[in-house]
Amino acid sequence: MGGSDGVRVGVLGSYGGRNVGDEAILTAMLDRVQGARPDTRIVVFSRDPDYSRGVRPDVEVVGWEGASRERTSEHMRGLDVLILGGGGILYDTEARRYLRLVRTAQCHRVPVFTYAVGAGPLTDEVDCDWVRSTLTDAAVVTVRDEESQLVLEEAGLERPITVTADPALLLRPGDSGEELLRAEAVPRGVRLVGMSVREPGRAATDLDEHGYHQLLAHVGDFLVNRLDAHVVFVPMERDDIRHAHAVASHMTDPSACTVLRGASRPQQVLDIVKQLDLAIGMRLHFLIFAALAGVPLLPLPYAGKVFDFAQQVGAPALRGVARENVGLLLAEVDRLWDERSARQAETAARTAALRTRADRTAEHFLAYLETIAPPPVSGPPAKHPSAGPRPLLAREDL
Repeated sequence: MGGSDGVRVGVLGSYGGRNVGDEAILTAMLDRVQGARPDTRIVVFSRDPDYSRGVRPDVEVVGWEGASRERTSEHMRGLDVLILGGGGILYDTEARRYLRLVRTAQCHRVPVFTYAVGAGPLTDEVDCDWVRSTLTDAAVVTVRDEESQLVLEEAGLERPITVTADPALLLRPGDSGEELLRAEAVPRGVRLVGMSVREPGRAATDLDEHGYHQLLAHVGDFLVNRLDAHVVFVPMERDDIRHAHAVASHMTDPSACTVLRGASRPQQVLDIVKQLDLAIGMRLHFLIFAALAGVPLLPLPYAGKVFDFAQQVGAPALRGVARENVGLLLAEVDRLWDERSARQAETAARTAALRTRADRTAEHFLAYLETIAPPPVSGPPAKHPSAGPRPLLAREDL
């Protein structure tokens, strides 16, 4: 496999959906892989190819939604390996859509590497069947958290599963945040508390839309009155804007908050989060960005992946976003603010450990890639600054 024109790596996930978290995963993954293997030719399978080409003009982009099996096969058969994942895509009614493409690749004898994939909720028997039949034949299976490992095991997958961490943890904050906030007319010289909300849906089935809007409005009022803060709603997906405005409409003083609209690229959002004094949120990658930026954070778990991340970074691990928890939630916000300095050191240490785990996914993949497509003999591949020598890994070693 591989050739004079480089090794061809397909990447399949929820890319092109204009979700900041998914695009952060893709950015971190490709930067890491291409940095170590410059001969890699990337083919991104995107839900919105025009959007993905605009974001990543350096890679080949293929649209797959609505495409026939024959058309998909044309692109799959030319790959040396297909990466599946990097985000939460294996859940009820959605898993089968991605795994159909995986099966197409496997029919053309293309090995499949699941890259820190996220799973759950996964109880539908059709989707569980797809998981068992498809991932059993994968070359390597890595997941981003213990919750995903448990979900796949409960779905009946009986093979080694390696737990790493979310690829977006490899991103680093920059210095553009102040300018971006100024462009959004966010007040200067005041405390800024970021909030992240999301829509109910298949990935958040327990959310009561109106109930949690009112709950978070109470939190917003508390932040304004207790901390004299300005609340900045940070959308991670387009529909988050509507829900942010719904929360603001229930606040006593909606003028004490700003709903961001201009920042949509992962690096932009990460840089904005770096400017915050506190972060309270539902979206996983908003919380990851806060941890990377050293900002005290309070997760509002709506799913296992958020609860799991809260435990990993030592943040308060509330059990859910429920209306009756308003008193508990306000107490946690108050405690977080009072203890923010003491918590920062522990969170920083835990986040550094997660970054190391996140890099292991890339190390596993690059080691596997060497077994099927050795790098060009003209010179060794570039090494990641934090990476030491790595042995070749057999499937059973992972």
